[in-house]
Amino acid sequence: MKNKYIKLIKMIMAGVIFSSAFISCDNLDDPLEDIIPVEETDYTDSEGMTLMINGSYDLLYNLQWETFPLISVRGDDVNAAGDQVPLIETDLYNYDRSFWMYNSTWLNLYDDIIRWKGAISEIRKYQEFHPNPALGDQYIAETQVMIGFEMLQAIRLWGDIIIPPSEFPQDLYEAPVTQREDALQYISDLMDEAIPNLPNVRPNERTDIPGGVTAYTAMAVKAMANLELKNWQAVADATSDIINNGGFVLESDYYSLWKKPGKLNSENLLELQYSDFNQGAGENESYLYAFFGPQGWTPAVEGASAGWGFWEPSVKYVKFMLDRGEQERLETTVLFTPDGIAEIESDPDYATLPDWIDNVTRDGDIINNYSRANFTSGKHYLPSNQLTPGRTAYGTGKNFIAIRYSEILLMHAEALTMGATSSAMSADEAVNEVRDRAGLLPLSGVTLQDVLDEKFAEFGMEWGIRFYDLVRHDMTQELNYAGRNYQSPEDRFIPYPLAQLDLLPQLDEL
Repeated sequence: MKNKYIKLIKMIMAGVIFSSAFISCDNLDDPLEDIIPVEETDYTDSEGMTLMINGSYDLLYNLQWETFPLISVRGDDVNAAGDQVPLIETDLYNYDRSFWMYNSTWLNLYDDIIRWKGAISEIRKYQEFHPNPALGDQYIAETQVMIGFEMLQAIRLWGDIIIPPSEFPQDLYEAPVTQREDALQYISDLMDEAIPNLPNVRPNERTDIPGGVTAYTAMAVKAMANLELKNWQAVADATSDIINNGGFVLESDYYSLWKKPGKLNSENLLELQYSDFNQGAGENESYLYAFFGPQGWTPAVEGASAGWGFWEPSVKYVKFMLDRGEQERLETTVLFTPDGIAEIESDPDYATLPDWIDNVTRDGDIINNYSRANFTSGKHYLPSNQLTPGRTAYGTGKNFIAIRYSEILLMHAEALTMGATSSAMSADEAVNEVRDRAGLLPLSGVTLQDVLDEKFAEFGMEWGIRFYDLVRHDMTQELNYAGRNYQSPEDRFIPYPLAQLDLLPQLDEL
């Protein structure tokens, strides 16, 4: 079903759009003029406006597999593994602007943002004839939140960026480079514009688009942008609004949150949705989780495919969690091979591990030794017994969580420890709500270090949160582990892709 929406967007969006050739692996350097013209559109057809917003969601959910790893690879919670040497070098802060993943991620993000701007333009045309113009305002606002979320990822990667001035790709040629702080403020202001037009419900309470963007999703993106700006009061205000009015709760079963039972959970403010429609063959919308999965396993369900072994939780993260007495979050976040267990035990301080650390998961999947890594990500793991019978690809049908209520709570606590004020919840209360779910004792007099430690434990393997926390607070010495050497503030951002310097010379003038 979703495929027809994306085809519709490709046909009718905003005068001109990127062609499919522009984003293919073999044509990453094609010029921006590689476009196709729009066909005549009947804007009196009210269904078209609904199709446009469905197409916008399809773009959001079509997160290309290489984008997330590039966003997330540089923290001390994760190691790049496998044979993608430039990705491993990126994890070591040795950046190669000719690495294909840099350019592909740039294109993935900008392709989405420009198409969303085109979708907004089209929705406005439908809105003129629609019996419910306010619905058009809502759809525009939902799309603005998608723009804000992905633009935030681009800023985190590159710092100063180009904000697309229109839905026309060629306008990027003349657009100025926007300084990082101004781009983050642009996102915050865009969320302020969107919030009044969005539903005031949790995403899982929406019946029209279950799991769709709401006012609280926009508030979360606003808080994330202001966190990068160190505008602590704005962070506290946005997170306070979510805490006071959103009805969000932490899922009591942290392990299941990351599996099929966790879909559309009341903890999630933004969730990329996938489905095989409970059919063993035929239509299937899935994220490519194989990137994260173990190369070697003995699945409980025979025939379930293994992964590629390109993603590995760090030994530093495992030991940090063991030192805290963590079980629920460590067991959820890290899957152990026998070699991984032996690697931890080789340190005399960890020679005796808890009995529950095993290479057999709760659901009976056996994680075997394999050459690329000693650990694999549990948050990107779907037990083989949750695959729809007939489906074998690793992780098929699992959703991809993007923003959780625990992040709202801990951003709130971070802002308060940095001097912001709020009547919604104290820093102690926010941190302890997260700790209570993890089975840990409460803290009092919470400090910034307490908050960052809690975020390290809670968000391992998630969206590079740990890396961005450390660089924001100039705690980059934590990033110097296992041969890594974060040398200077310039290491915070990856270089602009070489192919984009050829196309957009203003990037090279910085």
